[in-house]
Amino acid sequence: MFQIRRDFARWVPEQPDARQHNPWLAWARHTAHRLGESRGWPRRTRVRADQALIVMLTGHAEGDLIRHSELSPALRPRGLSTEHTAEILDHIGVLLDDRPSPFEQWLEPKLAGLAPGIRRDVEHWTRLLHDGGPRSKARDTTTVSGYLNRIRPVLLEWSTRYDHLREVTRDDILNHLSTIHGSQRQHTLIALRSLFGGAKRNGTIFKNPTIRIRVGQRQDGVLQPLQPEHITNAVAAVTSPADRLTLALAAVHAARPGAIRRLQLDDLDIGNRRLTIDGRTRPLDELTLQAALDWLHHRRHRWPNTANPHLLINKRTALETGPVSKNSVATTALHGQTATIERLRIDRQLEEALVHGPDPLHLASIFGLDEKTAIRYADSARALLETSAESLNAVTASVDDQR
Repeated sequence: MFQIRRDFARWVPEQPDARQHNPWLAWARHTAHRLGESRGWPRRTRVRADQALIVMLTGHAEGDLIRHSELSPALRPRGLSTEHTAEILDHIGVLLDDRPSPFEQWLEPKLAGLAPGIRRDVEHWTRLLHDGGPRSKARDTTTVSGYLNRIRPVLLEWSTRYDHLREVTRDDILNHLSTIHGSQRQHTLIALRSLFGGAKRNGTIFKNPTIRIRVGQRQDGVLQPLQPEHITNAVAAVTSPADRLTLALAAVHAARPGAIRRLQLDDLDIGNRRLTIDGRTRPLDELTLQAALDWLHHRRHRWPNTANPHLLINKRTALETGPVSKNSVATTALHGQTATIERLRIDRQLEEALVHGPDPLHLASIFGLDEKTAIRYADSARALLETSAESLNAVTASVDDQR
């Protein structure tokens, strides 16, 4: 009639007989041994994983499932890892992942306050963006959240007057767009077009009110180079070998944070002094080479048995095979600095355009940029060079007049 959850907190270590005749515990221990061997777990990690398995599987019977929500209350007070335990239990097929989806946790508050009819269409549209469909690819979570966050204020305002999106008129959209300008207006209209276009395809509205409303041509500003003191401050801020290597990869090779996280050990060819970033091989300069050697020495000393193939690892990923998190790529060390990893990457590409000429084809070939991005860097470099030439001519004319 109802389900009783096991009390794992009642486990006591003086139960050797129950453990010796438990096939599930034996299977889990074998699985843990295989994972530990393949990932280079140190002895302490293996011992603690075994302790966690004893806690969770003592008394386990055929057909039992262990919920993910039960791991933390049973293991955290003992200082045992829930992540490793969950992975092992999942391998042997006894884990029930009952954690709420992060997307669901984010979406529910965002839909709060919307009229029921509007909420229904917005929820369907947001889920379609996130999950994809027969005729559409799934979008990145950042894109989905950006779309909904951009139009949520106007959706809340419409919900005070309307019950359904079909009641929203072209004038309503134009009135809202008249209150915002620049890139904010463009992004809002793009999101509204996507929302009403999806509702029109689903048949929940009769007419798309965003039709024939022009987005307008976006005018990108001129990219500006970093000042020498900004770069000096950034160099002084990074102290760890991993952060210094990250800084070199961004400032010298214009590597994006995602590309830095994806770098594998095999991408670094020290003997031939070559570096491969996202499939593009380039020469390895002296600065990056020295930073890489310092990092590899630190990595071997700190995690000698790790099996993680990624170049950059930390104390958590050293026991796994995945990349470090986004927040691990020198973000803490450069917090508050003008020369962030992204700004250093932009500055490097702009420097290439200034030194070797504003040629989009050259930039695309060196850094793997798409056509529009390469043209933007070339245009910015051309504008900076023209401004510099005008300033030089003005100084020369002033000197001639004084003579």
